[in-house]
Amino acid sequence: MNLRMMPGCNYPIGANFSLRPMPEDSPFRVSWWYRTEFQLPVDYRNRNIWLHLDGINFRANIWLNGKLIAGSDQIAGTFRLHELNIREITRAGELNTLAVEVFPALPDDLGWTWVDWNPMPPDKNMGIFRDVYLTNSGPVTLRYPQAVTHFDLPSLETAHLTVNAEAHNATDGEVEGLLSGRIEGIRFSQRIKLGPQETKSISFTPEQFPQLNLAHPRVWWPVNLGGQDLYDLEIEFTADGKISDRQNTRFGVREIASELDRQNHRLFKINGKNILIRGGGWASDMFLREIA
Repeated sequence: MNLRMMPGCNYPIGANFSLRPMPEDSPFRVSWWYRTEFQLPVDYRNRNIWLHLDGINFRANIWLNGKLIAGSDQIAGTFRLHELNIREITRAGELNTLAVEVFPALPDDLGWTWVDWNPMPPDKNMGIFRDVYLTNSGPVTLRYPQAVTHFDLPSLETAHLTVNAEAHNATDGEVEGLLSGRIEGIRFSQRIKLGPQETKSISFTPEQFPQLNLAHPRVWWPVNLGGQDLYDLEIEFTADGKISDRQNTRFGVREIASELDRQNHRLFKINGKNILIRGGGWASDMFLREIA
């Protein structure tokens, strides 16, 4: 009950605080600020620089070197991933200042809530709760690499892999280059062309690239049914002989499907085998701290 000694915690016990306005005496009725300074390497001058905000609850104004670069109409939503190109505003080789003004969720927002296993903190979990970081790229960025598996069930002797990725042209001109990938010793590539500011989903299918028909794969299984072997997928985009961007991910060779049985129950299958889902509920730490 100590939490209720804080200002703004006089909402009725058992009530859903997320659906109520902030009390008049709450110190969280106003915005709160985060501020930091950082220095970029000199060789970032001719690169696109991406500011990543992986978790802000609930709205925010983003200021960089005294300039508002994104408003609370754009930066809104608890679980959204935000990515901003700050190339024109940052100063490579000099000190830069980032300030984030955060606002709490309003009663009608699809924000964070608790049911009966935690009281809602008086700030409604307002603030930055996941990483804020920088990446850099050339004219084209790569995002969300993925490998999807299909088997000729019931055989698991050959895994037909489809590799997907998203490519974005961050310039105002057309860019053409080579998108290439590697899964251990398997290599594949294709030339792509992107218009100004165009974002395109690119796929490598096993029909187009026979090397993606993986013989005798190390198949991923749920715990107690087999091993959890993983493969490394690396993709990169090259333009004018220079690497523009590179992304890596790990994946399991597995095929997941579901269907409805005659009693209208959802039946899950992994690699063609029926799987009983025996999961449970999970809730994060009340203050959204990362717990190892």
